[in-house]
Amino acid sequence: MAFALLKIVVEIPKRLYRVIKMKKYDVINFRPYPFMVGQKLHIDGGTRNGDWEVIGVSDRKVKLRCPVSLREFEWNRFCYFVEERSGVVWPQRKE
Repeated sequence: MAFALLKIVVEIPKRLYRVIKMKKYDVINFRPYPFMVGQKLHIDGGTRNGDWEVIGVSDRKVKLRCPVSLREFEWNRFCYFVEERSGVVWPQRKE
């Protein structure tokens, strides 16, 4: 019993030491954009550049229509919401 308590007391400072030693960086965070039918989009750059309307959404696909040509395309979900944050621990550990 005393050995188990001693082991816990010794391990806690090691974990805290690792947290304290983590450096902070400026990090850009990407997460999938939650499309909704009816949204109007403008995509800057890339092969899908231009204006689009969301006409269908599933877990894996998004269906878009060009408002000019009225052509419809279904693609794997590709847009991400981007956020730049300062002072973030990187790399992040899964919790």
